[in-house]
Amino acid sequence: MTQETVAREATGQPAGGLRGIDVPPAALADRSAFVEAVRAGLPGEVVKQTVDVVGYRDLVVRLVGTTSANLHRVYRRKALAQAQSEALLDTLRVFSRAEQAFAGLVRAHEWLGTALPALGGERPIDLCDTFEGRRQVRDTLRRIEHGEFP
Repeated sequence: MTQETVAREATGQPAGGLRGIDVPPAALADRSAFVEAVRAGLPGEVVKQTVDVVGYRDLVVRLVGTTSANLHRVYRRKALAQAQSEALLDTLRVFSRAEQAFAGLVRAHEWLGTALPALGGERPIDLCDTFEGRRQVRDTLRRIEHGEFP
């Protein structure tokens, strides 16, 4: 997470929607828009924006299937491959949902970095590198939103 993100939340500027990441807002909430964005391929610039806004560089490296040293090359791609776009966009949906559930990215970061018994003692962020892991994290967030989980 960048200092700008922390400062934005500290000053009460609105969070929500992962500001600063150029993905169609509907792609984070609507399945059809998600599929459309994945098929089109996210621009490499979205990878850089994700690292700048939410951090988790090592996770992003794993999601796009590169090395940390070569990540800057991904930033310049016109469009990511479909599998890379899907993994990154699905992860952005998790971040967006956590941001909404915890009323801000700072609190979402705290939660994502905390080992949870409901996830077998894993930190939610550590599960975000696989589809099934992201599904488990989203399910946990859903339970929190509905008061089913302390």
